[in-house]
Amino acid sequence: MKGRVLIIAGSDPSGGAGVQADIKTVTALGGYAATAITALTVQNTTGVSAVHAVPPATIAAQIAAVLGDIGADAIKIGMIGDKAAGIAIADAIAFHATAIPVVLDPVLIATSGDALAGEGVAGLILERLTPLAAVITPNADEARALTGLAINSAADLVAAGEALMRRGATAALVKGGHLEGAVVEDALVTHGGAEIFCSARIGVRALHGTGCTLASAVATGLAQGMPLRAAVKRAIEYVQGAIAHAPGFGAGAAPLDHAWMLKGERD
Repeated sequence: MKGRVLIIAGSDPSGGAGVQADIKTVTALGGYAATAITALTVQNTTGVSAVHAVPPATIAAQIAAVLGDIGADAIKIGMIGDKAAGIAIADAIAFHATAIPVVLDPVLIATSGDALAGEGVAGLILERLTPLAAVITPNADEARALTGLAINSAADLVAAGEALMRRGATAALVKGGHLEGAVVEDALVTHGGAEIFCSARIGVRALHGTGCTLASAVATGLAQGMPLRAAVKRAIEYVQGAIAHAPGFGAGAAPLDHAWMLKGERD
């Protein structure tokens, strides 16, 4: 199965994160990407200078249009923007897509440190969207903001994942890339227990869009019928390759090479 993924997220004109990164990821992994845009951002590798929200009714209409025609095998939610948009997304999914697995990437702050979520969005994520999630994929900073827990170790990542599951998520993938150390640890927490995925840290330069890319890669795996663990493992390996092949564009946090897996086919 090719795997249809509906991406609900904001647009990044520089192509490193957001919907642009999501589409590249889904396509590189053999899936089919459709989108519902939540916000237009003005950003590049150095930061976010403006965010223009899409009206909530238009977000909901995009979701309905895709699900009513092409359909989806998985849904990825990224940047929501404001609370009204989050309510529209939750209502649309509850009405149209209760049987479709949702990968929830709780985007709150950009890599540059700029805010990408308005007041009340973190609470809405916990109250309305986390219970819809087959897996929620916060980084350490986002998990800290959502749970209030200090996160400095792999054990803390697991504790945060367990706390998010108590809020209704079926599983949590809490990412440790923002923690220090030569090894990056990501904790997958499910009702069956916890597993730590360890990856060598590649380079020292800040990167842009790793969270979007990982969540979309997981969503693609689920859309293609992969079990969650297998989808997470492939997603982590894909992101590692995209980091290793990063082209070094921009003066700030560099984008990844989402097409790295396809290069051998072109050579």
